[in-house]
Amino acid sequence: MRIQEIIVVEGKDDTTAIKRAVDADTIETNGSAVNQMTIEKVKRAQETRGVIIFTDPDFPGEKIRKTIAGKVPGCKHAFLPKEAAIAKGGRGVGVEHASPEAIRAALKDAQPMREEIVEEITQDDLITAGLIGGPGAKERRIHLGKLLKIGYTNGKQLHKRLMMFQISRQEFAEALVVVRQEEENNG
Repeated sequence: MRIQEIIVVEGKDDTTAIKRAVDADTIETNGSAVNQMTIEKVKRAQETRGVIIFTDPDFPGEKIRKTIAGKVPGCKHAFLPKEAAIAKGGRGVGVEHASPEAIRAALKDAQPMREEIVEEITQDDLITAGLIGGPGAKERRIHLGKLLKIGYTNGKQLHKRLMMFQISRQEFAEALVVVRQEEENNG
């Protein structure tokens, strides 16, 4: 599988994992303090081939994602579920630990965040849905993030992520039905 866009990753091990999964070029940020030279490379890549930001599903990875997305608009975003990125033995989380299948699935689902944000889903909707506060909220957000392919977020960031990806009320409601059905089946 050939990827046209250039994939932004955190380091060399991520590049190795990407190349095991797909035929693609990468730009490595080499840590969460993304320097201006890296930003310039990403801007150039976005202008010529497009960019997919594919960082680790952890706090430093989100920081890198936000930094680049803030300075280089129009990038696509690929998200890896945390459980697909855990090292054998449970020490460490990152793209480098993911299987080629998980990497291909995340890249296939890459999508751009929208610049113009239209609120369709409110904070009250999230509370009513049991996604913020209360028992099981975190697990519901994890499952919802997987279904909608927007990655995991904490309660504060979920609303923003839903708006940035312009998740419709219908899409949100349909995903919520699946989350609740699986919760009932497992509960």
